Amino acid sequence: MSEAIEKVSIVISKGSLEGIYPGLIMANGARMEGIEANLFFTFFGLDAVHKKRHDNIKVATVGNPGLHMATMLGSLPGVSALVTHFMMKEMDKLDIPPIPEFLEMIGDSGAGIYGCKASVDMFHLSEDDFVDQMTGVITVGEFYEMAAGGQIIFT
Repeated sequence: MSEAIEKVSIVISKGSLEGIYPGLIMANGARMEGIEANLFFTFFGLDAVHKKRHDNIKVATVGNPGLHMATMLGSLPGVSALVTHFMMKEMDKLDIPPIPEFLEMIGDSGAGIYGCKASVDMFHLSEDDFVDQMTGVITVGEFYEMAAGGQIIFT
């Protein structure tokens, strides 16, 4: 018999729509099931929690094999914005909230929302750059300590 998952720590490293939403959906789902959840944003994933960037996340059309025809056209001006608009419209039909609202819901549910200190330092950011729901900026070692005993998911 398998053991129930009690804790997940989700790493979000990509700053694209399809790189951010899976982690948000998984964290929200975990909290809805009573599972402890922590999000760890690193590298370009920090855009999801950056006050000035989280409203402008786009679908990565170049090099995204899942987009099929759009991949070939992805480098043309406007294609990324068009695909992003289409995806947001489809997510809205499914009642999936925009990133800022989703972060607020997840934070309100008790999930931890953390930034990677090395990435924050590398990009010359400060805690003031991030949304109010950010729990803090932590090192990788602190992340592993917090994640101990649970599942680590890299999206």
